[in-house]
Amino acid sequence: MVRVVFLAAAFAAISALSAPVSPASAQETDRQTLEGIAAIVNDKPISYSDVRQRARLLLLTIGAANPTQEQVQQITSQALEQLVDEKLQLDRVAEYKVEVDAREIDAAVRDMAADAGLSGEVLRQQLTASGVNPVSLEEQMRAEIAWSRLMSGLYGNRIRISENQVDDQLDRLRAASKKTQYRLGEIFLYAPDDATKAEAMPAAQSIIAQLNQGADFRVAAQRISSAPTSAAGGDMGWVTTDDLDPAIAAAVRASSGNGLLEPIQTENGIYIILVGGKREPAEPVTRVDLKRLVASDGAEATLTEAIGRINSCDDVQSVANSRSTLRAQDITDINVEELGPEGRSLVLAADVGSPTEIFAVSSGLAVMYVCRREDGAEALPSREDLKGSLKSRELNMISERELRNARRLATIIYR
Repeated sequence: MVRVVFLAAAFAAISALSAPVSPASAQETDRQTLEGIAAIVNDKPISYSDVRQRARLLLLTIGAANPTQEQVQQITSQALEQLVDEKLQLDRVAEYKVEVDAREIDAAVRDMAADAGLSGEVLRQQLTASGVNPVSLEEQMRAEIAWSRLMSGLYGNRIRISENQVDDQLDRLRAASKKTQYRLGEIFLYAPDDATKAEAMPAAQSIIAQLNQGADFRVAAQRISSAPTSAAGGDMGWVTTDDLDPAIAAAVRASSGNGLLEPIQTENGIYIILVGGKREPAEPVTRVDLKRLVASDGAEATLTEAIGRINSCDDVQSVANSRSTLRAQDITDINVEELGPEGRSLVLAADVGSPTEIFAVSSGLAVMYVCRREDGAEALPSREDLKGSLKSRELNMISERELRNARRLATIIYR
């Protein structure tokens, strides 16, 4: 299909427009005719009232207690795009007959309310008192749950993270640990062309104003951001400027300390960046698992004979148990620097699975088997954690691509 876009009207004005739509009921037709239609998505209308309700909801959920008309006006473009996406998502999930139980929506609302220290019922009451129909929130939750379920069902089992992918990611993390890193949070307002960027910039300014007044950045990212990090409250973790868009990298490098940066315009939209910390490259650290085998009789022949019977770290304890003059000790996850200069040299000279040279201890002679060695291990996640994060990232990328394709194929008319 061809996407048709009309010039957007000013959202502050309430137009008495009528359009050839197919609403679900006569009451819906009357309301939309009175309010005017903001957009039509595959023959499904979005009214100006829907947009204002969603804009107020977005502002309320990020902490704006009494949004002004100006604040609502500034964020209406983001509210409209969010509603368009939801229409597209619900159209797609309907094809697969994905259903969301009312209890699931209630649970999602309760979880959201709990973040603010409220019950679900109190949150609904506060929304109503602020002029927001709770149905707007419930429909947003319905779309999010259904879309997530559909994407997981269609693609979750198809995603395979290989050991090579994990190794590559570990190499990138090791390389990053040798550079200056920043702890960043992001809120991304998708705006692919000049017209939408012009609307997104004041929206970003309004969001920053709310954040500076105490709104929760994590909640704002969850409710507003179009970035894959939105599910994690916008948390990007520790990153280097090499990982960032050049415009964002320049702004981060120029920042004088922790805090919110001014809105940053990129090719695809506007970013709100929160700098949460900065750390300089750390000295390389090697951590090891060792098994120390001690010959209490002080005889080198005792150790040499034992070494001849040990093929791997798994054999050390059983060989030690076979003679009263042998004693085994586990030393796990230790920084080689803690072994002292001599111990460090011995361990680094030995291959994994092999013994060090024999050395003297107060109770006799000893040898250490190197069972595991990792460089920079304390700064790196486990392989299983990396597999999980890589799979989530890939699923998020697929979800974004599916939504972009849905927009490209849809008939979207902006009034």
